[in-house]
Amino acid sequence: MISSSEALVGGFKEPVFNSQSVFKAAMDGMARPGTIQSVDPAISPPAPLDVAAGALGLTLCDQDTPVWLTSTLAKSSVPAWLGFHTGAALAADKLEARFVFIEAGAMVSSLNQFSLGTQEYPDRSATLILEVAELEGGKQLALTGPGIKSIQMISPIGLPETFLRLWTDNRAIFPRGVDIILTAGSRFVCLPRTTKITATEM
Repeated sequence: MISSSEALVGGFKEPVFNSQSVFKAAMDGMARPGTIQSVDPAISPPAPLDVAAGALGLTLCDQDTPVWLTSTLAKSSVPAWLGFHTGAALAADKLEARFVFIEAGAMVSSLNQFSLGTQEYPDRSATLILEVAELEGGKQLALTGPGIKSIQMISPIGLPETFLRLWTDNRAIFPRGVDIILTAGSRFVCLPRTTKITATEM
C-alpha cells in the first residue's frame, strides 16, 4: 500500500539553495558530457527513485512540465511526491512529457516514443532521467562532441542492451532528439543529444 505521508517528506530542506546547487550541477553536466556530477542535498525520494533522480526532479520539474513515469514508478508514491514538492502533473501521453523518469532495469524499446521536438523548436523535446545500477565499472564507452576536448570515457552498468543503437538513431535526427541523464545513487552523468557515443574494446 502506498502511504500518503511519503509524498510530504523527503524533499529539499532548503528548496531555493538546494535547487540552485542541483541546477548548476546539471548545467555543468550538460556543458561537459560524460563527467560525473554529484548531488549534495540529503533527500529521501520514494522507492524506487534514487537520490540523484529525485533531486533532478525537484529541481527541473514544475507545474508547466508534464512528467511521464514508467508503470513501476507510477504505481509508487513518486507521482504524489513530485506533485506535492514541484506541482508537476503526470502527462496523459508520452509525447506530452517534458521529463521522463525510468527506474533501473526498466525496458526502453525506443526513444522516439517521447517528444523529439521540432526543427523550429528542438528545445520542446523530452529529457529522460534514466537510472542505472552504477556509473562506473561497466563496459567502456567513448564520448565525443561539443563540450569534450578529445574523448570522454564512461562505463555505466545497467544500460538497456539496445542503448547504442537507440542513441545512434537519436543523434541522426539532430537538432531534434531527446537528452538523457544517467543517475545512480547520488551521482549523475549528462548525455546531450549532440554527443556521439561509441563502444570500445575491453
